[in-house]
Amino acid sequence: MAQETGPAASQGATEDRYGGFTRFELELEFVQCLANPLYLNHLAAQKLLEDPCLIAYLDYLQYFAQPEYTKFLTYPGPTLKSLQLLQQESFRKEILKPDTVQRLIVESMDATSKWLEAA
Repeated sequence: MAQETGPAASQGATEDRYGGFTRFELELEFVQCLANPLYLNHLAAQKLLEDPCLIAYLDYLQYFAQPEYTKFLTYPGPTLKSLQLLQQESFRKEILKPDTVQRLIVESMDATSKWLEAA
């Protein structure tokens, strides 16, 4: 039996609220924060990216790569790229380095510029 992932798998007859927000809204907010290289650096500096529970949660959040959930992301490209990179232990260590953070910032700005020029 295949295990479902994503919000549909955890919704029952009533939707739980956490501080007035649904679980999906909280997951969406968190996953979008992952598009920020400085936030990733902060998570790594706090050693949170070494926590097996957070690593498992990041794996769970991969459901945002499915089209029915990607449409909710403000910046799907950087968000999904970061989510994918965070699956790799080597990246979780590399993001501690300032030059890695800077490279990701520059790549993101370049991609945004190209997107704006094309629009």
